Amino acid sequence: MSDGPISIVIVEDEPEFRRRFAQIIESEPSMQLVGVAANRREAQVIIDAEDFDVLLIDLGLPDGNGIDLIRHVSQKKPDADIMVVTVFGDEQHVVSSIEAGATGYILKDSTPADVISCIRLLRAGGSPVSPVVARSVLRAIRNRIGPSSPAARTATPENNPLSARETEILQLLAKGMSFIEIGEILGISPHTVTAHIKKIYRKLAVHSRGEAVYEATQMGLLRT
Repeated sequence: MSDGPISIVIVEDEPEFRRRFAQIIESEPSMQLVGVAANRREAQVIIDAEDFDVLLIDLGLPDGNGIDLIRHVSQKKPDADIMVVTVFGDEQHVVSSIEAGATGYILKDSTPADVISCIRLLRAGGSPVSPVVARSVLRAIRNRIGPSSPAARTATPENNPLSARETEILQLLAKGMSFIEIGEILGISPHTVTAHIKKIYRKLAVHSRGEAVYEATQMGLLRT
């Protein structure tokens, strides 16, 4: 490890999250932001041109798959650490990212302090993951050792716990939209959005956006 600041590249297509993560890095004296990309094409240019310690990357990019970039960085810059920061906590995305070379995986609802501590842990040789992601990894391992019929958890029209409106809101949550943005799209107040989200959390037995997206994906409630 270098004694200098931790150099970081961010790849994130959502402007709100891109600004948020950039501000988190720029406000931390021990870290240096060396590049920000909004899509795969921009990321490829930065990755090939710059030296960096950590790649923070989202998986859903408008012009390609973030997993392909993870694989590229893992092969071309083996000394760099790669941490996925995304809304996707399902087994398929988690396992595919790890297999491609990611060494950390956190969800976008992580606090600024969590993001900073995870980057430090990553550079210290650790593999930081959000709790819901750790659960996903454990489930994937269990399924490989002895499948436990994940289809039993799949929702059908008869046992879907969410209403049509709740499913619609959850779909927008999964895209990283704020409560205000969801209200504007659906023509309802932020207060009403909050009330619906509380019901979603209660029905899915979760406590955060990331957990709700994960559980809903596992049950087949979200369109891919």
